[in-house]
Amino acid sequence: MRNTILVLSILALPSAALLLFSQMTRTRATEAAVFSPSPAAASSAQPNLVASEQGGALLSWIESAADGGYLLRYSRWESGSWSAARTIASGRDWFVNWADFPALAAVDDRFMAAHFLQLSGPRSYDYDIRLTRSLDGGATWEEPLTPHRDGISAEHGFVSLLPWQDRLAAVWLDGRHSGEGHGEGAMTLRFATLARDGGIDDETELDNRVCDCCQTSAARTSRGIVVAYRDRSPDEIRDISVVRWENGEWSQPVPVHADHWRIGGCPVNGPALAARGEKVAVAWYTQSQDTPQVRLAFSNDGGRHFAPPLRVDDGQTMGRVGAVMLPDSSVIVSWLEFVGEEGVEIRLRRIDSSGRRSPSFTLTETDSSRRSGFPRMALAGQDLLMAWTRTGPPSRVETARVRVEALALSESGKVPAVN
Repeated sequence: MRNTILVLSILALPSAALLLFSQMTRTRATEAAVFSPSPAAASSAQPNLVASEQGGALLSWIESAADGGYLLRYSRWESGSWSAARTIASGRDWFVNWADFPALAAVDDRFMAAHFLQLSGPRSYDYDIRLTRSLDGGATWEEPLTPHRDGISAEHGFVSLLPWQDRLAAVWLDGRHSGEGHGEGAMTLRFATLARDGGIDDETELDNRVCDCCQTSAARTSRGIVVAYRDRSPDEIRDISVVRWENGEWSQPVPVHADHWRIGGCPVNGPALAARGEKVAVAWYTQSQDTPQVRLAFSNDGGRHFAPPLRVDDGQTMGRVGAVMLPDSSVIVSWLEFVGEEGVEIRLRRIDSSGRRSPSFTLTETDSSRRSGFPRMALAGQDLLMAWTRTGPPSRVETARVRVEALALSESGKVPAVN
């Protein structure tokens, strides 16, 4: 693995100046990222990482089991290290996919929930969401439930979980209109809640036509809930939209920005939401006008309106974004960037709503294959945590801690908004 370096997108500099810059910043980058021992074993992949209500973080992943099946496992970030891994569920009839990975969330120090995907029919993409609860802080887990009650063998996945009041809220993509005997109907976006006693309530269709296999993202604001996802128009424009729960009802879908990206199939590249109070930010990938970009848009009113987006990447991105919002409302975005002819790096950049940004920070090398999956990111107190899959063989979930101070905003060279 190449030593981590800080990278500026300064292609106009002569090569000697670029080499000097790299040498000057190499030590700082090494000190900024600590590659902490991962709690995941070999043959692990599909990590997910979320901040917990108690100030720490929860890391979940899938491991291959000795009997040929799978294990869903998790660990807590506490006092600067990962706890010993625990098993949430296991099975041999799971749907395991590089882009549609499990989620884990905690309402409080007792009530937690996680999901995995279970095959449900003869087609490759017939699978159900299975939600399991823990009422003792993750020591034991209840029999799984299914939040969708259509009973149709079809695709149900790309779940986002988040604590909401005294319940868990779930958002997912639902293919019931294209399932058995239902022709080629559109994928939909749906919502439901899971109560502490196992009750499934509030199931609602949020959008009746969305992109088929891009990740969803959900966050709480001081006004309610905001959900981001890749929408799909009748003429195959697949831009990012949001819906909001506010004042006791769901809003109509609203585009974050009119990229006008027309694509005949799903790009498997969903958005990432971050929020604090009324501040909301959405990061996403687009190839509008045949130009791959990672963009970031800010809202000051809980997601009702968004300012024109800012460009985040360094010019050769393949997306797979993550986002966290810091206490000052600036946002750290992660993405994958091509380097040279074959290289790919996990990069991070901090940016605020005025367009100030930090240099991009290269965390580590990875590759462009599906096996490398989606790097995940969470803020736990003062710790910015990262998780990703090293493809191996064997594959393994790796983790690191990044010092936020290393991503200092610059007063010069502000990023112009995208038209």
